[in-house]
Amino acid sequence: MNKTITRPQDLVDAGLVAAEATADMAKIGAHYAIAITPEIAALIDPNDPRDPIAAQFVPSLAELNVLPQENADPISDAAFSPVQGLVHRYPDRVLLKVVSVCPVYCRFCFRREMVGPGGEALSGDALDTAIDYIEARPEIMEVIMTGGDPFMLSPRRVADLTARLAAIPHVKMLRWHTRVPVVDSCRVTPELVAALRAKGVATWVAIHANHPREFTDSACAALALMADAGIALVSQSVLLKGVNDDVETLADLMRAFLINRVKPYYLHHPDLAPGTSHFRGTIAHGQDLMRQLRTRVSGLAQPTYVLDVPGGAIKAPLSGSYVQGDGEALMVLSRDGSWLDYKG
Repeated sequence: MNKTITRPQDLVDAGLVAAEATADMAKIGAHYAIAITPEIAALIDPNDPRDPIAAQFVPSLAELNVLPQENADPISDAAFSPVQGLVHRYPDRVLLKVVSVCPVYCRFCFRREMVGPGGEALSGDALDTAIDYIEARPEIMEVIMTGGDPFMLSPRRVADLTARLAAIPHVKMLRWHTRVPVVDSCRVTPELVAALRAKGVATWVAIHANHPREFTDSACAALALMADAGIALVSQSVLLKGVNDDVETLADLMRAFLINRVKPYYLHHPDLAPGTSHFRGTIAHGQDLMRQLRTRVSGLAQPTYVLDVPGGAIKAPLSGSYVQGDGEALMVLSRDGSWLDYKG
């Protein structure tokens, strides 16, 4: 299939689900958006029921199983959103949710209730208000573009946003969080790369990938285009049961990042988003994987294993100094020094 898969019938036509599953796919699609680019569809082995690429993108009935502790806003973006499209959780940086669409819709997405078809970029007035908010607060030195996926914007709109933020004297760093280079790499053009840069600000791009098979030749070329232009690249991955929760896969993933000049940064424990419990292993298993990883790959290849504590209190490194307890019932140290309960 040479177009993005967005409908249950598309999944059937591509051989990714059986025809008799069409009604089930429609039930899931009524709740959560579906999109699989041709680039990703080509990586899926439809004959492998445990294919790690399919697990990330092909809908599953398990998504309709919502646990009591799961939440439509699992890290409390809304509580820290002073104006539309902007999240100000930490003093020196803000998230700017410039668009609510993505090229693909990951089945584990923590914003799955907020993104999907029909979503658009922030309106001109809303964007103006968000930029005014940033401009009025000199403590903000970093703006993180997210969404949705900000690389869905045209190069012209990216260039305009870059220029407007770079004109604010206290903004020194722009960070773009994207899945595009590995799922829809043709969007990464010289025009887009040029649009990411402006005098007076450092540009960083956080690349989301979860399995070494995602590093196709075209994905690697897209990453090289940015790295060759002097853009700093870091990684973001999610520790997903059945996808990358064994040390061999995790080591290969981190090596793939490094080979492509992407510094491993964060390995997220899955958030408590609705219908995602089938992706969540235990934190204890994740901590054990990190111990094993340290014996397999260099220090450059070590991401920080983190948990976004529900309520937005902290993104806590899951090391001994930040975590107490065993198994599912844990205490996590907040940035104000208090200990918070966490039940995964």
